[in-house]
Amino acid sequence: MEENQLLLVHSNVLPPVFAGVVLAKDLLASGKASSAAAAAKMAGISRSAFYKYKDFVFKYSYGGGDVINLNAVLSDRAGVFSALTAALCDCGANIITLSQGLPENGLANVSLSVNTGTAPEQLLERLHLVDGVISIKIIEGGKP
Repeated sequence: MEENQLLLVHSNVLPPVFAGVVLAKDLLASGKASSAAAAAKMAGISRSAFYKYKDFVFKYSYGGGDVINLNAVLSDRAGVFSALTAALCDCGANIITLSQGLPENGLANVSLSVNTGTAPEQLLERLHLVDGVISIKIIEGGKP
């Protein structure tokens, strides 16, 4: 097996310590635990087990949609980016990552990774209707 290979394994077949690590990480992230020691205690695992596995055990979260990468060219004026994100929200999409370049010649380039809540074609149709969206397209494999 490769050194950095990841596996997706159902928690029912794993020792309970792994679920405890995930719970402890959630407790820390939510602020319900103020320290790793407190989080480990609340999760019913040892502090050493938490530290041993914390960088290797993660909760899998399936958003129920497909992740697509979008590239948009927007008019550089107030409210356009906000209208784009509102339209994504209206379509049930969730922005995963966002990268926005500096505006140039009245245009702003935005790249987004989006977990779609609807068919990508319908999402694009809706986003094309946003006032100030000059162009928007799906980028496949990192290439437009």
